[in-house]
Amino acid sequence: MIDWLIEHSPLPWAVSATNSRGRQYAEPPAPMRSPFQRDRDRIIHSTAFRRLEYKTQVFVNHEGDLYRTRLTHSLEVSQIGRSIARSLRLNEDLTETICLAHDLGHTPFGHAGQDALNACMREYGGFEHNLQSLRVVDELEEKYADFPGLNLTFEAREGIIKHCSTRNARELGELGLRFLERRQPSLEAQIANIADEIAYNNHDVDDGLRSGLITIDKIRDVPLFRDHNDTVCNQYPNLQDRRQIHETVRRMIAEVVTDVINESRRRIEHADPENIEDIRAQKGLLIDFSDPVRERHLYLKSFLRENLYRHHEVLQMTAKARGIIRALFEAFFTDAGLLPPEYMQRSTSIDSTLPEQLRARVVADYIAGMTDRYAISVHARLFDPHVSV
Repeated sequence: MIDWLIEHSPLPWAVSATNSRGRQYAEPPAPMRSPFQRDRDRIIHSTAFRRLEYKTQVFVNHEGDLYRTRLTHSLEVSQIGRSIARSLRLNEDLTETICLAHDLGHTPFGHAGQDALNACMREYGGFEHNLQSLRVVDELEEKYADFPGLNLTFEAREGIIKHCSTRNARELGELGLRFLERRQPSLEAQIANIADEIAYNNHDVDDGLRSGLITIDKIRDVPLFRDHNDTVCNQYPNLQDRRQIHETVRRMIAEVVTDVINESRRRIEHADPENIEDIRAQKGLLIDFSDPVRERHLYLKSFLRENLYRHHEVLQMTAKARGIIRALFEAFFTDAGLLPPEYMQRSTSIDSTLPEQLRARVVADYIAGMTDRYAISVHARLFDPHVSV
């Protein structure tokens, strides 16, 4: 038992309770949970996390019950992230927290919704879903009497921000320093980033084939798919299509996850860190694919972009989605009285002179928090005369 604990205990450069930078608001420690277990539990119980069930991954929520949503995607990212973290003896709970939280700020209608809301917010500071996820956990969740948001640890909040412009980094205080100083996040945050890539690439293959927008014959042009599909077909010649696809995708994920573990272990050994500050000081990422597997992974990503994300049926829906977001923003920004009471209170001061930038941010918060079906419903109530209010 002692040997097992030593073999599986986190390494010195993993994030732990002893080297954490703590929380924004001091709290007594939980008697039965680590700080990162508490972070994970707070994410799971948050309102924003529940809403992910009805937010788009690729296909709009009402198009079918079997397609992935932001919620199922986040759970799949979490599973991949934990597997990598455990193999590398890093902090599994922190990795899981970041994986579960990384999409909390996503708008309805996936990237089309984000692009539309960013265009609406261009004159008011822009909109970026990573920063919105941080805003959700820092400010918008209302669960606790002693502080706003969820009061997550620094390391969980840091991991949520995958990308950040210099302008935005300057406004983030300590969280923005790594972007300004070109330092790296924790290995746990790096794992969450690559687990996200693995999950959406491989699982969009499954959803794309299920939808019929891509075919097995077409995707066999992708080496990563073709190699594993050949193995499955040779080993199980009579396997029906759905099981054949699932078995192929499962093996694709296994290949890239195994590669990330092996390549990352090699890089960590080469870097020879002594603590987490050595990790942060690295010139490049230590959690990554090997060059050959990254090439295979990127080829798949390019295929999906051209054949699924830009498919005319997907583009037709995303065009509708952009129109819905633009119309909602213009309506609420022009007339704050259309907002729900709690948002209207935030959007107007006593003398009704709240700066436009702050008012726009409140409208963006409201729209970003909508699910696909709720956004469609609100749009219909506002603009369709045949729908009752």
